[in-house]
Amino acid sequence: MSPRISGLRTCRAWLEARPQAADAVLALALLLLGLPQLYLEDLPRGLDVYYAETDLRHLVVIVAMTMMLAFRRTRPLAALCVIVAGWVVLTVWHYPPSIPDFAAYLVAVYSVAAHRGLAISALGGLVALVALNGFLVAFPGELGIMSFMTDNALVIGLWVLGRNLRLRRAYFAELEDRAARLERARGTDARAARVEERSRIARELHDVVAHHVSVMTVQAGAARRILDRHPAGAREAMTTIEEVGRTALSEMRRIVGVLRTERDESAGGELAPQPGLGDLGELLDHVRDTGLSVQLWVEGEARTPSPGVDVAAFRLIQEALTNTLKHAGPQARAWVRLRYTGADLTVEIEDDGRGTATIMADNGDRPGHGLVGMYERVALYGGELRIGPRVGGGFGVRARFPLEA
Repeated sequence: MSPRISGLRTCRAWLEARPQAADAVLALALLLLGLPQLYLEDLPRGLDVYYAETDLRHLVVIVAMTMMLAFRRTRPLAALCVIVAGWVVLTVWHYPPSIPDFAAYLVAVYSVAAHRGLAISALGGLVALVALNGFLVAFPGELGIMSFMTDNALVIGLWVLGRNLRLRRAYFAELEDRAARLERARGTDARAARVEERSRIARELHDVVAHHVSVMTVQAGAARRILDRHPAGAREAMTTIEEVGRTALSEMRRIVGVLRTERDESAGGELAPQPGLGDLGELLDHVRDTGLSVQLWVEGEARTPSPGVDVAAFRLIQEALTNTLKHAGPQARAWVRLRYTGADLTVEIEDDGRGTATIMADNGDRPGHGLVGMYERVALYGGELRIGPRVGGGFGVRARFPLEA
């Protein structure tokens, strides 16, 4: 970028940040463009007798009228009234009309309509029309009906233009404010969805942790009873307690950040074991009963994940297939793929339906909660999740879970 263009942009930004300074620059520009007319242009024959020659008093009035444009945004009605008063003074003193005072008058008419409400702008427009027609009546010489019509049409047109621009600015400001409110509401709703989902995950993990603690309690009791007469069996029981305790401690660490609400304490009685990947066949059978064609592939040597990952992977597949049923259409097909490696488990759910846009928008009663829940579940176990359109059409969900805690 050249230094000249950079300097122009800097100057423009400075003027945009200081609107009154920009208006003062506009007023000075009108003066510089119009003042030479007062000295260089000759009056038409017949009017040189009626009008007085330009002098210092005339110049002072012109400068005062034009510089009132510096207040055209902050005090538009006052600026218009001062300019109209200057017109009256020039008419009484028999000074000829000039470019600066007429241009300042037109800009003031536009400004009062563009920067004030309907009542004040209407009052300003009435003052401008009365002043204009009074000046035309006082103008010497013959004036045709076209002069009245064109001058009045010009003033009315500028007033309407300013009013329309004000309404347009108000409309866009309202749109921006509405967008900001919707963004805040969306953020609040997403936070509420995360809190609710964390509470639901906490209830599910509670069952897993409770199971481990129960096993530890039973094994500890058995070890205590056989410690004296069967030391080897007691050592085996203690080893089991150690392994189960490690797993339970790992689960507890994961849910520490989730247990932030007591809204679902009443659900403490839901102690049924949570489903896992071992129940995937039953889930797919239920889905097939609805008419959706689903195929399952398992790649690699199947390994038993931790109980939390087992639940999370099952719930992820369940949610993805539910979205397919809701959005993909009656002729869609779905594929579920489990890929085991030495360190992680990758779960992929894809379909060839037509529900990409509706899944992303999730136009249900609770927008986006299902997708929020997917991200929460995968992130809880240090995994990665990708959701989006599938190459060739349809939708895809891909998650990677580490098998080790």
